[in-house]
Amino acid sequence: MNVNKTVLGTSFLVVSLMFVGSPLLAAEGTITPAEKHELRHDRREIHGDRKDIRADRKDIHSDRKELHDDRHELVRDRQELHRDIKSGAGKAEIRQDVKEIRQDRKEIGSDKVDIAKDAKDLRGDRRDVRQDRREFRHDAKDALKN
Repeated sequence: MNVNKTVLGTSFLVVSLMFVGSPLLAAEGTITPAEKHELRHDRREIHGDRKDIRADRKDIHSDRKELHDDRHELVRDRQELHRDIKSGAGKAEIRQDVKEIRQDRKEIGSDKVDIAKDAKDLRGDRRDVRQDRREFRHDAKDALKN
């Protein structure tokens, strides 16, 4: 019985302190509409940067797939050239095979450039999201201080 009375008394004490302290905590955590707007804006920027990062990752993935496909095409064209040389094909056929190989090499080079560009964009977007998060944390601290 004594334990039940102690638990009941303690719970009433805790609840009464919560009611007394809640207006004080509410006054401390008040954020002005301007600060709310600024925090919302920061959240939107972070969301946009994350979207850009996803798009850049998707671009890199598709560029790598394209590079992989172009390399396989280069291998096939080289094999075709070797077959034509062994079978004694005409000069026009061999010239066409060499032209295809050169075209494949150009495509591979442009794929590598695209991947490098997308990787640079990704690094920039990651830097932007870090800066936006830093800004958001700073704005949130300032809002809660006031």
